[in-house]
Amino acid sequence: MAGASDKARYYLEQSVPELQDLERKKIFTREEITSIAKKRSDFEHKLNARGSQPSDYARYAEYEMNLEALRAKRAKRVGVKAAGHAGQRRIFFISDRAVRKFHGDLGLWIQYVEYARKQKAYKKVSQILTDLLRLHPTKPELWTYAANYAMDQHGDMTEARSYMQRGLRFCKRSKDLWLEYARLEMIYIAKIAARRQILGLNEDRNTNDEFVSPDKPDADLISLPVITAEEVDPNLRGDESLDENSLKNLSTTPALSGAIPIAILSAAMDEFSDGVLGERFYDICISFEGVPCRRQITQHFVEILRKKDPHSPSTLRCFIQQPLIEIEVASPEFPGALGLTLDRIKSSVQEIASQTPSRAHPFPRLSLMRETLICLLPYLGTEGLDLSIHRVLEVILKKIMRQLHAAVLETNKDPGDEYANIFEQCLGKDKLKLATPLLSWSLQQCPSNSRLLVLQKAVAEVPVND
Repeated sequence: MAGASDKARYYLEQSVPELQDLERKKIFTREEITSIAKKRSDFEHKLNARGSQPSDYARYAEYEMNLEALRAKRAKRVGVKAAGHAGQRRIFFISDRAVRKFHGDLGLWIQYVEYARKQKAYKKVSQILTDLLRLHPTKPELWTYAANYAMDQHGDMTEARSYMQRGLRFCKRSKDLWLEYARLEMIYIAKIAARRQILGLNEDRNTNDEFVSPDKPDADLISLPVITAEEVDPNLRGDESLDENSLKNLSTTPALSGAIPIAILSAAMDEFSDGVLGERFYDICISFEGVPCRRQITQHFVEILRKKDPHSPSTLRCFIQQPLIEIEVASPEFPGALGLTLDRIKSSVQEIASQTPSRAHPFPRLSLMRETLICLLPYLGTEGLDLSIHRVLEVILKKIMRQLHAAVLETNKDPGDEYANIFEQCLGKDKLKLATPLLSWSLQQCPSNSRLLVLQKAVAEVPVND
């Protein structure tokens, strides 16, 4: 068996022609070539000796990356054509040796795949991801990384879904993986919606809201609607040109009507029955503004949460907020939606009274009142809100703040800090003047709270608009 010095010498000899070419083209001087050879010799002897560490390989790869970047800049400056495949090949070779020896070190794998992505060596990236996921199938963050790569780099949603589906087979109890899968589907819907808007295809159409949940919730895979190219456009075979009719038909497919995110939530709730997880799904959905099917997705989400964890503060918060999704304050539908929200607040307060404290919500009543205020308070600062609705909303919010005050006192904390947190989070100093009556009421309850006094001073300094 060859010794460490023999292996190091062998690897160094492979780079001699490359160094000679760099010197001949005057990209590096003789002194610099000598320094590069010495540095590589030190690294190779360290790697081939006993006791080498992952950090040794990482530093060697980083050195070669910096050297390759310097070579490219100098080649461009002196105007010579020097192929960079030798440097790239060397970096791949070092990284490959690293992950083969320390296959459990995720830092080396990520460094390897990130460099391949930067070099646009997509076949290499696919090979690295295949090896990485084969060795670490129980790491949910790796499945998420692979899916995002397929979606962001290649726009291949089918491959991205495949990664997520396979990941859930190995990491079924990972809540973050379920959430990332839903986020990926919402990103896909948002991108298609944006393209349709650019092309002027946003016409109102009746979409199919019906959705059938999987028959076997404990199956390894989630049952998702199957969409083929022929369903989008039967005549689109081998033609990559954009067809307006196919994009119009695409809006009626289950993928764009929100069926897949709903299927993901349904399967996740069958696995966990956790209202807090459902709330995180809900927050992901409402964060995608402008998605046409956002309202119907949130409606299905609330229905699923009401079945699985009906009395959780997280479920009730989504239940209260849902009627106002995608409703403009100046639209005729807003008063009715607000009325429905107020009815749900009343029923939710009655439901929460019998709720047992949990680790996620040690004070259920406080959690519900806080989330309700956070939901409704921003509407006071919305332009176009009718004055009568503004007054009604102030009265309702003051009632909620009274209940919040009592709930905070049960925790032996200062209600003033709770009010200040909510005001700062929802309105900010520029819109806080619109909630002056609520701020005044808060100061009546907590006259010595310094944060509320600071907010009152900031409101007084805001100029009055004519």
